[in-house]
Amino acid sequence: MQLRTFIHIDVLQPQLAGFFQTVSSGFQPLAGQAALIVEIAPGIAINSLTDAALKHTRVLPGMQIVERSYGLVEVHHFDQGDVRAAGEAMLSRAGLKVEDRMQAEIVSREVITGIDAHQAMLVNRMRHGQLLLEGETLYVLEIAPAGYAALAANEAEKAANINLLEVVTFGQFGRLYLGGREEEVAQAAAAAERALRSVTGRAPRAKG
Repeated sequence: MQLRTFIHIDVLQPQLAGFFQTVSSGFQPLAGQAALIVEIAPGIAINSLTDAALKHTRVLPGMQIVERSYGLVEVHHFDQGDVRAAGEAMLSRAGLKVEDRMQAEIVSREVITGIDAHQAMLVNRMRHGQLLLEGETLYVLEIAPAGYAALAANEAEKAANINLLEVVTFGQFGRLYLGGREEEVAQAAAAAERALRSVTGRAPRAKG
């Protein structure tokens, strides 16, 4: 089993919690709760890790995604101790350590200022979060492994008054879309990228 993402979120910010509520099929998280995102390969094995967390702690599962290659689960609770214990239970079941996770890699980033109304329309058609308005700044961040997009989103929301448009936390790459005033987006982007660079672990995916 390969541990791709393993990250604690200390306090879910309101927009990220609301975003998860629009895309999660399980028990919806609330703002202020702690959360844990775990992503592994192969995907089917995530069922066993979810089982370990739920049998040993009081956490609730919000999102579980099982693909052929990768599996991801998000669990949450107001008690940070329970969330951390859930992580330990998952690692124990998998025979892994936190140090076995992958580092976060910023694959690409884009900043588009003064967004055209037609492009804002395209973004708004695919987003699950807030709206992007004509003239605002759009920030798009692509991340590997995908699960770390949640960390980037939460730290961005902490740092500045931005709109969280979309967060993709599963698949080969994760993506984060932010919108708002140019200076606010710049602050949020810096916070997101700083948080990703702080994630320790084994070397990211091989190039090519």
